[in-house]
Amino acid sequence: MYSVHFVKQTLLKQAHIWPSVYMPPVAQQLCLFHANSTKRLIIMRAAWVAQSVKWLVLAIAMVRFYMEKGTHKGLYKCIQKTLKFFQTFALLEIVHCLIGIVPTSVIVAGVQVSSRIFMVWLITHSIKPIQDEESVVLFLVSWTVTEITRYSFYTFSLLDHLPYFIKWARYNFFIILYPVGVAGELLTIYAALPYVKKTGMFSIRLPNKYNVSFDYYYFLLITMASYIPLFPQLYFHMLRQRRKVLHGEVIVEKDD
Repeated sequence: MYSVHFVKQTLLKQAHIWPSVYMPPVAQQLCLFHANSTKRLIIMRAAWVAQSVKWLVLAIAMVRFYMEKGTHKGLYKCIQKTLKFFQTFALLEIVHCLIGIVPTSVIVAGVQVSSRIFMVWLITHSIKPIQDEESVVLFLVSWTVTEITRYSFYTFSLLDHLPYFIKWARYNFFIILYPVGVAGELLTIYAALPYVKKTGMFSIRLPNKYNVSFDYYYFLLITMASYIPLFPQLYFHMLRQRRKVLHGEVIVEKDD
């Protein structure tokens, strides 16, 4: 009995010879699958290389600024345009998860991307007095190293030439980087609270014609509290992945 691989390769070779009108249905399906798989691999490679490069560019800009200035003050202002563009563009990652281009849980990607966009646009961009806080540097460094490591892992895995260090870094660096990043985000939001309370920014007061009210100060407090249930889920998800990849444990997960 011929193997499935032999039959597939034979049909694909014949597909280049037979006119499409005479191509058997099975051969048509195999050719379509082969073409779609090739396109998908090309898209995945391009997307992951682009992600690695963009975060590497940001890392170089951060290191260069600190070496020239010797301080973190002014760092955010220097890299903010690049950061805003890259992080807003990351919304596509949720789409990539939905269609299977990126092998990440949609829920995990959605929480990470939305929280980062929130930090970039509604906190550090909108509240300029906090842009020089040390906590901003904490989450910027954490995001940058995490993403360079993650997309390098994806890229080399797809090329089937994964250096062990990249694999090790992907499933070990997060142990420190995730808590550091979350601490930076929470401390930055906390630093923003006095300014938000004083100015009443983004808040809607009664009375108004829509008869609705919204207090951004309390929204930020709720956002900070939401880290309590959400962060452990993301963190333990990565710990389970670490055991599975580095130690070969078989783990059943609903989100995988």
